[in-house]
Amino acid sequence: MTLWQDDAARDLVRNAGPRLAMLTRGEGSYLWDEKGTRHLDFLAGIAVTSLGHAHPVFVDAVSRQAATLAHVSNYFATPPQLALAARIKRLAGAGASGRVYFGNSGAEANEAAFKLARLHGGADRPRILALENAFHGRTIGSLALTAKVQMRAPFEPLPGGVEHIPATIEALEAALDDRVAALFVEPIQGEAGVVELPEGYLEAARALTLKHGALLIIDEIQTGAGRTGEWFGFTSSGITPDAITLAKGIGGGIPIGALLTYGAASDLFTPGSHGSTFGGNPLATAVADAVLAEIENAGLVENAAARGAQLRETILALDSPLVEGVRGRGLLIGVGLAAPVANEVVAAAQERGLIVNAANPSTIRLAPALTIGDAEIAAFRTLFADALAAVAAASALGKATV
Repeated sequence: MTLWQDDAARDLVRNAGPRLAMLTRGEGSYLWDEKGTRHLDFLAGIAVTSLGHAHPVFVDAVSRQAATLAHVSNYFATPPQLALAARIKRLAGAGASGRVYFGNSGAEANEAAFKLARLHGGADRPRILALENAFHGRTIGSLALTAKVQMRAPFEPLPGGVEHIPATIEALEAALDDRVAALFVEPIQGEAGVVELPEGYLEAARALTLKHGALLIIDEIQTGAGRTGEWFGFTSSGITPDAITLAKGIGGGIPIGALLTYGAASDLFTPGSHGSTFGGNPLATAVADAVLAEIENAGLVENAAARGAQLRETILALDSPLVEGVRGRGLLIGVGLAAPVANEVVAAAQERGLIVNAANPSTIRLAPALTIGDAEIAAFRTLFADALAAVAAASALGKATV
């Protein structure tokens, strides 16, 4: 072990495995480790660094706001907080009735949404529906919404009333009744391996929740802020939800989460019903507003759509025996593998200077910065092809194809 690995093993809580590298700086879509080795970052902190690393807009927003006002309590409003709330409402089509609650992470945003559902449901609507394979966070409330048994089991009993159903319209029709307070859905299940909902699912979910008086809450933590080639994953469905949750890419690297409510759902929270000491502080909201403004002004939503299509074509053109297919939209991409060797592919990629992620044993997840262009995709092609070839050559699949 090197010194930093000793320090990490001794000083950090063992909630994660051994750290893969000591990263010391970043620029654009590249990161450097303590040895000076350059890595092409096609994970972006798991869909977080929307503008890449050390983007001038991000750096300037942090510097300016830190030199002006970093924090006040939520007894007060600040200009960045109000500006960001107005921008999010506009981009998400919330209209005049929309309201925004700010927290510090996606899990906190979903905790707030869980409480919103409880406020709506009361004693008459004790049921909350979420989907099988869903991931909504690791705090106790958001973990209750999450369907991964290995994450849930050590912490049970969790808050009651949550039921996980298959991601089919038929299952939704069978489960929804007048005792359901809310339905939580992700437009694309990123942690499940970048799995999209069935065609027409969100439209059916909106119709059925309206019929039964339940809230439709859409988790846009991984799919929001232009990641899918649209501002939000639900945009193309043409529906209006009751609430969406946001985090990750909206801050470009600064911790921030948000709950946006629509219509009557905006009246459910009352003074004292929820709060966060740091939520909505001027530093985080100023940076997030600058990040979203740059995504908007630089056409990065459109770039995500175009580069995502280019990237999918590039992967399929590799003609690797390991690549079974490509899923996802925009720059949230899942590469389906023909064998459960995702961890091996990740390791081989990192050895060659490419950062990707194993969403599950048979899926590689890609979520690069929205700023990538031809140069980054060309570099990715070379590195990823080499990594796939190395793993295929070492596997039974590779031996069978030579």
